[in-house]
Amino acid sequence: MGGSALLVLLLLAVASLVTCAVHAGDEDEGKLLCSCENIKGTCSNGTCKGDICFYSLVNRVEERGCFPHRTRMENCGSSMAGVVYMKCCSTDRCNAFSKPPPTPAPPPKKSLQLWIVVPLALIFIAAVTLCGLMLWLRSQQTHCRLLKDGGDLTMVKVDSREDPTYGELFDEFCTSGSGTGLPYLVQRTMARQISLAECVGKGRYGEVWRGTWMGESVAVKIFSSRDEQSWFRETEIYNTVQLRHDNILGFIASDMTSKNSSTQLWLITHFHELGSLYDVLQYSTLDPENCLQMCLSVACGLVHLHTEIFSSQGKPAIAHRDLKSRNILVKRNRQCCIADLGLAVIHSQSSDDLDVGNNPRVGTKRYMAPEVLDQTIRVDVFESYKQTDIWALGLVFWEMTRRTVVNGIVEEYQPPFFDMVPSDPSFEQMNKVVCVDQQRPSLHNRLHSHPILSAIVKIMKECWSQCPAARLTALRVKKSLSKLEQDNDITIDKIKQDL
Repeated sequence: MGGSALLVLLLLAVASLVTCAVHAGDEDEGKLLCSCENIKGTCSNGTCKGDICFYSLVNRVEERGCFPHRTRMENCGSSMAGVVYMKCCSTDRCNAFSKPPPTPAPPPKKSLQLWIVVPLALIFIAAVTLCGLMLWLRSQQTHCRLLKDGGDLTMVKVDSREDPTYGELFDEFCTSGSGTGLPYLVQRTMARQISLAECVGKGRYGEVWRGTWMGESVAVKIFSSRDEQSWFRETEIYNTVQLRHDNILGFIASDMTSKNSSTQLWLITHFHELGSLYDVLQYSTLDPENCLQMCLSVACGLVHLHTEIFSSQGKPAIAHRDLKSRNILVKRNRQCCIADLGLAVIHSQSSDDLDVGNNPRVGTKRYMAPEVLDQTIRVDVFESYKQTDIWALGLVFWEMTRRTVVNGIVEEYQPPFFDMVPSDPSFEQMNKVVCVDQQRPSLHNRLHSHPILSAIVKIMKECWSQCPAARLTALRVKKSLSKLEQDNDITIDKIKQDL
């Protein structure tokens, strides 16, 4: 009996050890074993573990793999006839033998009888005649309208579209209305579809190239390996639901590719040939009306970032943290859009979650608010980050007003505090000027002689308050500029009536 009891105890001990070993691998317990196959070489022994197995065919490139439950709706719903085929399944290795659906056979040819050909020919002739008549009537209406408005019929009309035909491209690929970029599986093939044409900008964090995709120019921001966290952060934020806005740089896709045995991180966005606001202010001047419209467009973009949208597909509030003229692009119609969200902070009221990311990069010292420079900012409060954006917004407005012509007078472009600190100021130098001496950018007397610019100057000064809580909100800035624009339109209409 003693020997049997000892044997039972030994068996129980072995069973306990086996149970511990099983629980040690709980991380993969319950996950599917899926067949894994792609050209990027990310598969381990031809398999991977996840919640969902998938087979995809994108641009004739087959892939097999797995992904977690939370992306099921986005990925499994991205099939598009003739462009993307996606099949998801939920059993072990269920994707191993998946194949694309067979191409439907063309319908058999039928001989055309004379009694079919004649009516079709008559319908075609009638349709061509009707289209020609409609085009002629439309041209006559346009001609009359131009004459009525006093227009010059010989003047060539400049293309005034805000963007190229990106809207048509997104209509073709995106039907969810979520306001993010292309579907995830399409994004993963973008680097193979884009042809790089020319380098249009370089910085300490990488290069920006003009590329061609589907006949349209796109901007390709290629991040250096040391700024990988900025690429991850921008990708994460640009994929935020309902972020798309006229005054936020349009996001297309994010992808990685290999070149010369090194990995390149690509962020693909809309391309604006005028470049950044910094570039535009270098070689061109503004009139007060243009200055007002550009200031208002930047404020509108910042309002959209700062505002949380509550809906089934909501948008969290976002603070930029590196707002400056180099991170604002100018469209063909002189509207501005905010770019470079690599340092952005995200906040959701429902969960009171503040996501500051883990990017070691810091903002631009020249545009830093006093509380950032003297390190008194409350880093656990989202409103603090919004208030630093408002400080930087005031400096951007100052840059634009400096290049605005009033009574034939305009100043050359200079960055904020150009006459107080060197070209690459240190943290300590900016702290002394902004916090200790409480200096602000100088304002030319001509700005006070024009009603539009004097109003913008008043807004700027309220954005530069030493006390963060006393600064205007982005919404207040937008409303003040909108009212100023309306009042200006009324004045112009009144002048026309007097004439």
